[in-house]
Amino acid sequence: MHSLIPVPAEFTPGNALFVLNHHARILIEPAASEVLRIGNFLANALRPATGLALPVADATNADARGNILLALSDDRALGDEGYALEITTDAVTLRAPRAAGLFYGVQTLRQLLPPAIESQTQQNEIWRIPTGVVRDAPRYTWRGAMLDVARHFFKTADVKRFIDLLARYKMNRLHLHLSDDQGWRIEIKGWDKLTAIGGSTGVDGKNGGYFTQDEYRDLVAYAAEQYITVVPEIDTPGHTNAALASYAELNCDGVARALYTGIEVGFSSLCLDKEITYKFLDDVIRELAALTPGAYIHIGGDEAHATDPDAYKKFVERVEKIVPAHGKRMMGWEEIAQAKISPQSVAQIWRGEHSARAVEQGARVVLSPASKTYLDMQYNETSPLGLHWAGYVEVRDAYDWDPATWQGVGAENILGVEAPLWSETLLTLREIEYMALPRLTAIAEIGWSPQTQRDWNSYRERAAAHGARWDVMGLNYYRSPQIDWQ
Repeated sequence: MHSLIPVPAEFTPGNALFVLNHHARILIEPAASEVLRIGNFLANALRPATGLALPVADATNADARGNILLALSDDRALGDEGYALEITTDAVTLRAPRAAGLFYGVQTLRQLLPPAIESQTQQNEIWRIPTGVVRDAPRYTWRGAMLDVARHFFKTADVKRFIDLLARYKMNRLHLHLSDDQGWRIEIKGWDKLTAIGGSTGVDGKNGGYFTQDEYRDLVAYAAEQYITVVPEIDTPGHTNAALASYAELNCDGVARALYTGIEVGFSSLCLDKEITYKFLDDVIRELAALTPGAYIHIGGDEAHATDPDAYKKFVERVEKIVPAHGKRMMGWEEIAQAKISPQSVAQIWRGEHSARAVEQGARVVLSPASKTYLDMQYNETSPLGLHWAGYVEVRDAYDWDPATWQGVGAENILGVEAPLWSETLLTLREIEYMALPRLTAIAEIGWSPQTQRDWNSYRERAAAHGARWDVMGLNYYRSPQIDWQ
């Protein structure tokens, strides 16, 4: 139990072992569809390495001895995402008030098995699980990561593997950066040039592409099965060259821009004096809202250097009316707080200049300080990937901070934390893995675990233990010199 990430809120290790053998079953209570799905998820995760049948069965009138029990309970103190896990020599019992808690408890249970459990082929192991009791619930409701598919596009299979990684560490938001100067990545009916032209390229002319609406729906559904909510972002009014290249009428001079494959920022802007701009945004937001069950649509708002400041404020205030007209709440980068925004909106803090202004207006904040959480920052000056405009971000930099001490923001204003991964220098899933691991697990622990339970020396030992697990999984992670890898 001393290798768990995130560290649980409460845990008491035992001094014995439960052995998972060929008689073991996964029992569910009640035998409802969602609990059954989680039972099958666990069985499918354990079968390849163990070679065990692990049938999933109704717990009614069943003997729990030798088995794993997943059960919904009425322990409301655990909240919507908490769980209680008890492991004795006789049985494994996982209870939670909601199905999400069962899912997160399953992730804890998987980590208690040896690293060989991650193999996709049967291993010659005795599958022992240490005894003990875990009682756990998250610190923050928003525990997320952002994947930039605009600078370079990543296909659904790669995004799904990223979702799998988030789920393993109890993260529950995937923010998809779907548009930028270099690419437009989501099909919008009636605005087909957005993908035909704007989606055709990427940084350095590489990794063009886009999601059809069916592909996006598939990603949203896949994430939801692992209790992850997708938050789509269409960056406006800056970072819009891909749209401006697709439709001449979105430019004030009526001339379509050339496609852009560099990495500079701050040079593009929608024409905010034209009604076609707002018709365009209304169409985009309406379709995204219909495709997205989650509560938020992210409208970007950062680095709008080419937009007049007064016009920018009026733009944000007008877009904020469009988003709720389609049943969603507006989210944006912290610059949106320069405008008058509703307490229903969320500001994502990446620099901190507008933190106080956001909370003064009653808005909640998601903390993504670039010098702590940006997974695309180089680890050090020798890192082969990433940038360093926000500094170098080693693993301890990502781990050793407390959101509750963020200047200008009270603990009650914080919705959670999110780790953005921008893709200017990334082309493959292997490169995503390298930049994400192990820093993603640091942010996951900040989002989930009580501050009183977090400790750098403990974390670095636990991260080292997870390296062995990632080796079995074939993940490409950064072997930081700050961690004594096993």
